[in-house]
Amino acid sequence: MDSCEETFVENLHHSCRLGGRCVCARMVQRRNLSGADAINALRPFYFAVHPDFFGRHPREREVNDNSLKRLNGYLENLQKPGARSPKPANLTFYVRDTKEKADSNGSLLASEFRSVTFTLQSKDVLSTVLDVLRSCSLSVEHMQDVLKDETEKSSTQQPGTAFYRPIKWDKTYYTFTGFRDPEQELEQARRVEPTLSLWLRNNESEATKKQNASLPRREELKRLKRELIQKLGLLDIRWQRKWGVAHKCSQLQSLGRLSTQSHVIVFTDQSGMNASGHVMLGTMDVHHQWTKLFERLPSYRSLFQQSDWLKERISHLLGGIQVIHIERMGPALPLEEHYSTLNTFHKRLFPQRLSLHPRSMQGLTMSLENDRSTPCLHEMGHFIIPTMCDTLQLQNFLQSQAQEARRRMRRKDKLEAEEEDIILSCLQDLSLHSLSKEPSVSSSQMIPCCRRLMEERSPQMQGLHLYISHFYSVMQDGDLCIPWDWKG
Repeated sequence: MDSCEETFVENLHHSCRLGGRCVCARMVQRRNLSGADAINALRPFYFAVHPDFFGRHPREREVNDNSLKRLNGYLENLQKPGARSPKPANLTFYVRDTKEKADSNGSLLASEFRSVTFTLQSKDVLSTVLDVLRSCSLSVEHMQDVLKDETEKSSTQQPGTAFYRPIKWDKTYYTFTGFRDPEQELEQARRVEPTLSLWLRNNESEATKKQNASLPRREELKRLKRELIQKLGLLDIRWQRKWGVAHKCSQLQSLGRLSTQSHVIVFTDQSGMNASGHVMLGTMDVHHQWTKLFERLPSYRSLFQQSDWLKERISHLLGGIQVIHIERMGPALPLEEHYSTLNTFHKRLFPQRLSLHPRSMQGLTMSLENDRSTPCLHEMGHFIIPTMCDTLQLQNFLQSQAQEARRRMRRKDKLEAEEEDIILSCLQDLSLHSLSKEPSVSSSQMIPCCRRLMEERSPQMQGLHLYISHFYSVMQDGDLCIPWDWKG
């Protein structure tokens, strides 16, 4: 993750290091907990659902990974000053039973986790944290001090200063009490990965069997997608997540019962329109909710046009720089929130009349973020600007970093072109059926991965669908999933 991305997700791995029954010291004396306090309070939950513990269960691992991103996005939105209350979110987690024992290799047995589904609809961080813990049948005993403070403080009192101090138990504590050491378990879960050649020998036959069984479904998916794009006049149909082929076919069959025109359809976790103007169909929504969404498309189109107008005005005021939206992993940015961010920034910028030459920033790009306090230049060359940025500071930063931004953008273009070429070479040299990657795998990671694959030239990969990610897995349709930094 880039160093200038200040997100709640970055704290996930740190949050799982729970020492025994972690009793928090007084955290805050206010209902809206800070990010650090929320992490601290949710430690037992992270310890029970963290994807690193589900290495041998790729489906459950993916479900938990996506649900954690949605939960973190929900919590982040609650902490943004002036942000609208987030929409209710349905989440599913596989919760491991921390009282049971793992197998001799430190991995989970299938009987050691249970599925839990619940809906987030609280309007503050504290209530959300409590709802998550209670929905997963986890103790809230470690939060008694916070709950006591909340009861004692009246709503008219000013919030106090955040303070927390989690307890980190000595190793002898676990030896004496018999409790399981979570740090040791996490280390076992991240045990040394097998070499690529060994893993392929053990899993190639299973992948081939699943892939052959999925061939009729894959052809059906291609047919449905092709016919629907033509029938409904769509530009494209996409999936934000890597669902199975059967699941995708079912979604397209449902879409076939509806009608729309001239849009990109994206199957994702919520319905609406995203910041890129694509129609989002929530896979958990029922069909009449999709129908209502299509009825509201004219108002969405109008809002999208207003968003484009604001981008043009901002570009004019900032020397021709282009305002873009960066698609990230996790929940898509709704168009309504994107418009609100653009409108707030434009109102702040317009009265200032910065002294930037009309074309001095042409060819450069920027994105806006609500939860940032200082401007930043991303390693890929685009500026990341706080919505409430000081305008004089913004002008000085853009002018001083413009040359470096152009250099980074040239490097990014070169990397992307090199990545495209090496993927094609890899497909041909290894006789792969397909080669794709997870969005979180960067070009600078994908390029050396492909080079090493061509050097390895394993015959066991021929004819397979290869997916570059961060862990090993054989997916339900036979796609072979390997980490980008696989060991030889």
